Amino acid sequence: MSVYSKTGGRLFEPVLLFFWIACVACDPVGEMPREDNYRFEVPAHFPDPTYTFRNNEVTEDGFKLGRALFFDPSLSRDGSVSCSSCHVQTHAFADTWLHPFSFGVEDREGKRNAPPLFNLAFHREFFWDGGVTHLDFAPILAFESEVEMDLSFEEVVGRIRRNSEYPDRFKKAFGIEEVTGPFVLHALSQFMVMMVSADSKYDRYVKGDKQAMNSQELHGLTLFRRHCEGCHQEPLFTDLSYRNNGVQRVIIDLGRETVTEVPQDRARFKVPSLRNIEVTSPYMHNARFETLRQVLDHYTDGVSDQVNIDPSVFVDGKPVISLAADEKEAIIAFLKTLTDHGFISNPLFFNSND
Repeated sequence: MSVYSKTGGRLFEPVLLFFWIACVACDPVGEMPREDNYRFEVPAHFPDPTYTFRNNEVTEDGFKLGRALFFDPSLSRDGSVSCSSCHVQTHAFADTWLHPFSFGVEDREGKRNAPPLFNLAFHREFFWDGGVTHLDFAPILAFESEVEMDLSFEEVVGRIRRNSEYPDRFKKAFGIEEVTGPFVLHALSQFMVMMVSADSKYDRYVKGDKQAMNSQELHGLTLFRRHCEGCHQEPLFTDLSYRNNGVQRVIIDLGRETVTEVPQDRARFKVPSLRNIEVTSPYMHNARFETLRQVLDHYTDGVSDQVNIDPSVFVDGKPVISLAADEKEAIIAFLKTLTDHGFISNPLFFNSND
């Protein structure tokens, strides 16, 4: 099986993918970064991470190098966009409502909404279709996509080698004499795995602060657990599965099937985390909804039968979820408690020259 880009293009043939795996994969808030902020720490109420830290332990030099690469537009074909162009910190490293779909060089537009970036160390697969199975490989898709950075990864590495500052920074971070592709990916991963979002009102509540949420928010949590948690499981608020929630009126994006080539995966997309959902509009892979109320209205009134429709949202000829207007407002109030204001304003992730 091959791995595909999120635009449907074949990214790695099996032999090349094996080679890359062999090479690459062998909570600070509200204050300026300190040295101990550059250590990855698992929140007490989170599961164990899946990222291979044994091969790529986060260091201050590696993290800062990855941050510099993340914000560097010279790593796109025409020098116009960087990773940060589609992943904006104030929007939990998602895109803004100005760009419903990912965009790239020459203002080319993709076909899917750029997902937010946080808690990536706890995921097994990446992108809406799960076309990448290790975080280290994820940046290659953005670099090589014709509608994003449109630059071969080989040339990305070449530009970094020819840069006046990067080679010394790689030597300091990794002890290498020559910049190579695996270490470029390791640096970017060190930056991305540190994007841990785990200090919202909800988190403070589950950790023991029973005053962190008001009565409406708590009612919303009860309703959420009754109607939504089958797919959006705490504490990550995703079960990491792939489902068709009927958001496409007519199926034009095959989703997971593009990767697996299995018809049963048609129109299935990765269940997104609902953390920071307040700041990541528009919603769904096709950016169909602008508001959380529109999302809930879809699940109660907008889902219709189609191929592979998930039985948790539609069965026996009707939507599964039934909510009154005040219940929807309570769920929305709860969802807003998942906003991690410290994360989206943390200076650790600011663009910096250091």
